[in-house]
Order: sequence, then C-alpha cells, then structure tokens
Amino acid sequence: MSAGVHPRFFSCLIRRNMNQKLLKLENLLQLHCICRQLHILGQNRPLSQWRHGFSSAYLVGTAQPYAWPRRRDLLIRTALSQYRLLVTKKEKRPWKSQLSSTKSKKEVEVWIGMTVEELARAMEKDIDYVYEALLNTAIDVDSLEADSHLEEVWIKEVIKKAGMKLKWSKLKQDKVRENKDAVRRPQADAALLTPRSPVVTIMGHVDHGKTTLLDKLRKTQVAAMEAGGITQHIGAFLVTMPSGEKITFLDTPGHAAFSAMRARGAQVTDIIVLVVAADDGVMKQTVESIQHARDAQVPIVLAVNKCDKAEADPEKVKKELLAYDVVCEDYGGDVQAVHVSALTGDNLMALAEATIALAEMLELKADPTGPVEGTVIESFTDKGRGPVTTAIIQRGTLRKGSILVAGRSWAKVRLMFDENGKTINEAYPSMPVGIIGWKDLPSAGDEILEVESESRAREVVDWRKYAQEQEKNKDDLKIIEEKRKEHQEAYQKAREKYGTLHWKKRSYIKYLERKEQKSLKPKEKAEKDSNVLPVVIKGDVDGSVEAILNILASYDASHECELELVHFGVGDISENDVNLAETFDGIIYGFNVNASNIIQQSAAKKGVKVKLHKIIYRLVEDLQEELSSRLPCAVEEHPIGEASILATFSVTEGKKKVPVAGCRVQKGHLEKQKKFKLIRNGHIIWRGSLTSLKHHKDDVSMIKTGMDCGLSLDEEKVEFKVGDEIVCYEEREVLAKTSWDPGF
Repeated sequence: MSAGVHPRFFSCLIRRNMNQKLLKLENLLQLHCICRQLHILGQNRPLSQWRHGFSSAYLVGTAQPYAWPRRRDLLIRTALSQYRLLVTKKEKRPWKSQLSSTKSKKEVEVWIGMTVEELARAMEKDIDYVYEALLNTAIDVDSLEADSHLEEVWIKEVIKKAGMKLKWSKLKQDKVRENKDAVRRPQADAALLTPRSPVVTIMGHVDHGKTTLLDKLRKTQVAAMEAGGITQHIGAFLVTMPSGEKITFLDTPGHAAFSAMRARGAQVTDIIVLVVAADDGVMKQTVESIQHARDAQVPIVLAVNKCDKAEADPEKVKKELLAYDVVCEDYGGDVQAVHVSALTGDNLMALAEATIALAEMLELKADPTGPVEGTVIESFTDKGRGPVTTAIIQRGTLRKGSILVAGRSWAKVRLMFDENGKTINEAYPSMPVGIIGWKDLPSAGDEILEVESESRAREVVDWRKYAQEQEKNKDDLKIIEEKRKEHQEAYQKAREKYGTLHWKKRSYIKYLERKEQKSLKPKEKAEKDSNVLPVVIKGDVDGSVEAILNILASYDASHECELELVHFGVGDISENDVNLAETFDGIIYGFNVNASNIIQQSAAKKGVKVKLHKIIYRLVEDLQEELSSRLPCAVEEHPIGEASILATFSVTEGKKKVPVAGCRVQKGHLEKQKKFKLIRNGHIIWRGSLTSLKHHKDDVSMIKTGMDCGLSLDEEKVEFKVGDEIVCYEEREVLAKTSWDPGF
C-alpha cells in the first residue's frame, strides 16, 4: 500500500470490483444458457452457418435468409446482447462514485456538533457514505466513530460532495424546550415593607474567640462542645437582647479550610462583627474576612477580644487594621471598635448596642408576604429525618406545607425548628430555621424559592437538571474537539514522519513503537499503581464536604503521587462507600461522621482503611502522611569518616601500574566495605568503592582518626591530587515527604 492512500479507499475500490465481477459472471451464465437452448433448437440446421461466433455483422447478414421461428430470433437477440456486454472493453455505463451520482439538490438540515451517524441519517445515506466523502481530506477518518462530532467545515465538505443543499438549524431540543426556571420576585413596594431583625455574621481568625463571644450573648456553651475548640460549621442563632431587640447571628469557622463558608456567611448578612484577639493582632483569616465584607459591601463592627489578658494591646490591633482600610472612629473613620472579653463577659452589652445602633441606621426592612425567598446556610442528612437544611428567610413567611425549590432539589415542608431544636410553625424574614422535607440534599449557598405546586417544583428541578446537562455537554464537546485536534495533529506528524520512508523501514519503526507500548510487567504495574491514592470523602454537612474538596483542589504534587477523588457525599459511611474503596484500592476519610461496627468489620475484611476525624487539620495531616507513604524512599548519605590526600604515587601489579593515594584520616574512620567519594575544590569527581586499603604494608578493613593509610580506587583512570578529600559514607533510606502544602 502506497503512503498517503487511505485504507478506506481500497475497501471502496474492492467492493466496486467485486460488484463488476459478479455482474460479468451473471452475464456469462445467461449467455451459456441461451447457447444451450439455441443448440437444441438448431439440431436440424447446419451449425456451420454461424460457426464464426457471435459476430454482430455476420449474424445481421445471415439471419434474414432463414425464416426462423420467433422464439429462435428472440434467443439470438438476447445472446447478442449478453455477448456485447462481455466483449466490450469499456462499459456503456461506467461505475461512478456514489458521491457524484446524486443529481437532485436535496436540502439537508444540519447543526453544529452533529455526529457522523446524525449526518448520515439527515442525508438518508449510510455511515460509509460519510467516511468515503471525507477520504483524502485533512481529517483522520480512522479516528472517526459513529458518535464522533464533526466540525462545521467537514459537515459542509460532505454536503458539497453529495451535491446537496445545506440548511443550518439549532438543536431540536432548543426548539421545543423553553425556560421553566423559577426566579425571584420583583422588588416589593416600599409600603409593604416592615422592619426586620439584622443578620449579623461573626468573622475572624481561628481561635480568636468568636464562638465564646456568641456563647456569652446566648448564655450557652457551644464552644465547649466543639472538637478541638474550633468551629467547623456555620451556625445560625436568634438572640434576644435584654432590651427586647432580636439579632440573628451567624458563627462562621475561622480555620483556613473554611473560606467558602465565610464567603457564604458574608453574602447573606447585614453587618459583620470582626473579632480580633488583642494579644494576637491581625492574622491571615482576619484579612480574608475583611475582603469578604468588602466584596459583599457589608459594614463592619470591630470587636477587640481577649482584652482581659496582660499582653493585650487593642491600640496595636487598630493600627494594624489601618493597612487594610479599616479605620476606627478613634482614628477618624466610621468603624465602631468595642474592647471586649468573651471569657469574662466584659463590655458585651456595648458590642450588642453598637450592632443594634448600626442596624437602625441601615433601616433594615423586608416583605413578609407572598412566596418565600431565602438562602441555604448549611445542609446535612439526618438518619431519622432525612435531608435537613439550615436556612435564612429573606422574604415572605415560611409555613408548614410550603413547596420550596433550592438548586436541583425541592421540598414540601414537613417540619420546621429553631436552633434549639424546638418546633416552630412560621419563619419570618431574618429568621434562621431548620427545614425538613427535602427530596434530595441541596447544597449550601443555594437560593430557596417557594413555588405554587409540587408539579411546578418538579418542572423547575427538571429544567435545572436539563440546563446543567446542556452546559456539561457543551464543555464535553469542547474537550472532545480539543482531543480531536490533538489526535489530528499527531496523525499529520506521523504521516510526515513515515511518508518518505520505504515501507520496510516504516514497518520496522512501527513495530518498535508497538513494542514500547506493550503492557507493563506486574512489578512495574504495581509500582505505578502505588503512585495513585484514591480517596472517598464523607462529611456530616454539605459545607464540611465542600471545605475538604476545596483543600483537595489545592493539591499540586501529582508528579509525586496522584490524588484521585473516587466519591464524596454527606452522611455516615455506608457499605457502598466500602465497596467503592475496595474497587479502587482506596481509603475512606470521614469527617464528623460515624462508621458502625458492621461497616468497620466489612471494611477490615475487604482490606479497606477507614479513617475518621473530628478536626479538619488532623484529617489533612493524615492525608499528607498517606501520600508520603506512597512515595519511594529517599536515599541520604551519612558521612563516616574524612581523609585528606598528602601524597600520590603508583604501584605495579602484574603488568599494570595502579595509582595510590597516601592519606591521613582527619575525622571519624574509613571502612573498606563502605562507599567512598573523591572531592576536589568542592566538586565530587568520583563515587565508588576501594580495591585496597593498607596501613604501612598491611591490608586493613578500617583506619581510625589520625592514622595514615594508602588506598586505591575501583576506577584506575581517576587521578589523585594532593589536597583532595576522600569521604567514606553509607547510604540510608528515609521516608519521603510529600511537597503538597495546603496552606495551613
């Protein structure tokens, strides 16, 4: 096969030749049959009259003198016809390509991204027709499958070769599917608005006392019950002040891993209370909280905490905040600063009053009528109650039986409860509420909208799933197109590479390439698999899982060990999680979830590791250790002794001269069985072992500090110089450590 001629061309050519041969065989058989019949009819006539064969000129001249019966005339005419077909050098109707046979200008409806199969169906042709049309073009026909997407240029090429008209259209789905999504209502009339409680988010660096501060305001002990003494969920609480005013507080995590939670808290809040420890000052998450407040355009009240400590310096905190454009009233700004002690409760009422005063200035109002609008603050799965969400109502009044939509989930409200677990019947704007009745678990941060019926809720959810699928298809199409282009470029390079080579040379090179691509040996495969860590992540709430996934997204050490996320979800560890981990040879990480004895026994039986953690940075440390354990051990050199070369000479052994270095041990000792390296001007010029080590004329295995010795190397070409250093060392394997740093 010549280079540059496509295999599909030969298949089409062979098919054409076979059709022609079958046609000629049929003609030959018909001629034979006609001749036999003429022979039977002409037994009473001398055959010599037409022994010259079926010559058209002869038969025309000789057929007239004899008045043969009509049947014989018909047979002769048929025989002549079949004979002409056989002896004619060029057929009257030569075979033409199917591509050029279509004369009618048929209109074909096409669209961007259609597949080979769809194009063939639209043209009412088979798939081979499309392949044949794309032969001898820049596209790699071998890489095309029935479901391969075609570019606009190739669709036009096929239609052009078919002699058909092109008609562009949108995807059929776009024609019939209209937007059924639910959206927020227009802004309410100012006359319908009523005053509402402020939503206040407490933000700041980890361990600066945010939750303890809130405990004092609520007179509860939340901080004492938190794992590791740090908040790892976003909490919503309604606090009634002694003066009667109500404030909804959101307590956000300060740990670096929970950046998304803090951003979510800032987006649904009216006021941010920025807590900064007076003894610690402005830290990384403090700066991040300021940025969240600025992005959400939310005013700040500064709470300088831990002022009861001897090393507290509130003024230092205020000065540090100036660098981030947070200017307190003491320095001519508009940010209220209150010095408090969450531990002792000092000045907390002043903080509450500052917050209420700012809320009054903001004149916060909401519309308590009409369909409900809100935001999911947190979501989790409860064994007895199913999917549960914590939400902030922003408009309307939520009641039992309301139909809600959030993200790609919907609910008929079965039960509502406050932060203390007490059942409530109604939830007004600015009120935090727990909602039970969701069909699926919505994501934290999803918008909650009330709709008129269950059928409408299903319609909205179906539309959102469809819209997400369409978006995913577009992304997939882009990826497919990129891969196709890469494959096309590789194909073109391969053709350029092999095009000028002799077929024998080309076959040999391809054989070598196939040999290199053969499957790995079991040992090599095991080594390759050991550099992949598949993980299953389970968390107690959606926000926790989100935080862990954000941490995994920062993984940047794939060149050392691949981190593969097999599955993630909310809820306790299940048998399905164990089966997935077993299939992928992975590890299950659980955050604030449980694994029953049955699940743990099943995991142990299947050899699956289940690791449960209640503090997020402990989980990350465990993950780092597991990644490090999958890395090959590093080799470290440990010096045993050092010697300096004082003289060089050579000795004769047999017929050759061997260079010898006269040395004195300066540090430690030299052992003949260990490894050595020769250093000159700080550069290593040789590594290896000794062939001999002598003290005076005696062979020895070890030379101690201060002793002189003579030694020769296992490489004779190395030249010694006075002043060189000989170092004796041993290699030790040490566990490698992953270079991945999640940033905390």
